[in-house]
Amino acid sequence: MAKIGIFVGTMYGNALLVADEAEAILRGQGHSATVYEDPELNDWRQYENDYVLVVTSTTGQGDVPESIAPLFQSIKDQLGYQPGLRYGVIALGDSTYKNFCGAGKHFDALLTDQKAVRVGDMLMIDANDYPEPEVVSNPWVESWGALLK
Repeated sequence: MAKIGIFVGTMYGNALLVADEAEAILRGQGHSATVYEDPELNDWRQYENDYVLVVTSTTGQGDVPESIAPLFQSIKDQLGYQPGLRYGVIALGDSTYKNFCGAGKHFDALLTDQKAVRVGDMLMIDANDYPEPEVVSNPWVESWGALLK
């Protein structure tokens, strides 16, 4: 089964809740999954030829939360090319803001530019429609986990 790093960018804990639920689901499917709440580049590098799942909320004007911003910048500045990496993104946001799910979209764009391969579609969860995001994320994670080898 797959080795998966779950990298969390959270403000108020919702993204961490989604990540913890994802970890349990993926482990239940037989995968090896680990959540990184304050992720660093060395954590990310362990998955260069495996899978990562980015679970992030969005702050300000579509910005990456402080808890994951240093990792985002390090990936951008130091890695550059990641063709062996396969990834998924769960983005949490609020559609009343102009840059809905901006942090997740930034991660997706960065990883695409670095030639990483996205598995499945990015999941964008609107806090206005789903105050309990795991209601939407759990079925998505089950489907996503089934795509992994």
